[in-house]
Amino acid sequence: MARTLNVEAHADRRDAFVDAATRLIQSKGYEQLSIQDVLAETGASKGAFYHYFDSKEALLEAVIERIVDNALAAVGPIIVNPDRSAVEKFVGMFSGIAGWKNARMDLMLALLEVWMSDDNIVVREKIRSSLTPRLGPLLTRIVSEGKAEGLFDVEDPASTAMLILSLIAGANEGASRLFIDCRAGAATIDDARRLIAAYQQAFERVLGAPSGSLNYVDEQTIQIWFG
Repeated sequence: MARTLNVEAHADRRDAFVDAATRLIQSKGYEQLSIQDVLAETGASKGAFYHYFDSKEALLEAVIERIVDNALAAVGPIIVNPDRSAVEKFVGMFSGIAGWKNARMDLMLALLEVWMSDDNIVVREKIRSSLTPRLGPLLTRIVSEGKAEGLFDVEDPASTAMLILSLIAGANEGASRLFIDCRAGAATIDDARRLIAAYQQAFERVLGAPSGSLNYVDEQTIQIWFG
């Protein structure tokens, strides 16, 4: 008789590997992390690990996907709040995610250098593609509400949301590179402010929003990361 898969137990075992990897990345960094470290942390066998992940890179993908899911869950109440305008939801989505990251800065810093490494281009592209089904519907909802409220001047909210997604990807990559450059003394906080202002202007023009209305990164967050 074929064994019946216990879905909940299967998810719990997989989560244990992701939990361990998250702790180890934060404490020692991804490049120094080995699969053996994860096995020692979890007390699992190598066969058990490879049942869930075919490589160390696949485990990294799972860690980042969980971070994305948790960050988006943190801003969910903002997006569904009927008392907020579309502009407030758009800005609140960014500020909520930034606040979530700020509270986990050690983990974010450990992942940032991995994220920007040339060795992890494939991982970056996989994570970006996985963001579309997660963030796309949320952005489409916000853009649709903004159009209905007369705050955004767009023809097709879904297509506009996809364009905003591409801008977000560019803004994140640009900010990540600037953060690394700032730490190396090759850029300044004013460079970060200019980059953020340029993307804010791009968001406003794509959405047909009033100039200065989509201040998506506040000064406190700029100081925390680039100051």
